[in-house]
Amino acid sequence: MKQVRVWEETVTLPTYKAAEAEKSPLFLENRAYQGSTGKVYPLPVTEKISDTKEDVTYRAVYLENDYLLVMILPELGGRIQRALDKTNNYDFVYYNHVIKPALVGLAGPWISGGIEFNWPQHHRPSTYSPADCCWQENKNGSATVFVSEIDKMYGTKGMAAFTLYPDKAYI
Repeated sequence: MKQVRVWEETVTLPTYKAAEAEKSPLFLENRAYQGSTGKVYPLPVTEKISDTKEDVTYRAVYLENDYLLVMILPELGGRIQRALDKTNNYDFVYYNHVIKPALVGLAGPWISGGIEFNWPQHHRPSTYSPADCCWQENKNGSATVFVSEIDKMYGTKGMAAFTLYPDKAYI
């Protein structure tokens, strides 16, 4: 039986770094931002992005079979950064080759491209923060990568699982 390959390695991406977070979290109960309102405490808010691009090394977890290559970046919210169709070398999810945050997240940095996961709301406050990550190889030859976190604002756990199967061209 064919197996899905799952592994971890580092990847270097040109990055415009986020500035240090503000020293004191904002206590803004009625703040409206990108259609969301509410407090951000206890999360600090980042309000500046560097204008200088530099190479940054990130932890990447990969899933691969004969058809697809999927790259997940746990350090950037556990997002799927790349999903490549190997049969035609086509990125079927927008693959941004540069990490350049925009200040559209509730707590600041958010990046375009890939697939982000949003708990408890869109552009979750920690979308640019590290997520927990682990994986398992399954008896049927598939492999699953799990990303999760405990939301600091409400204490709820958000989790996503990505499974790639042998001989299947979907995740």
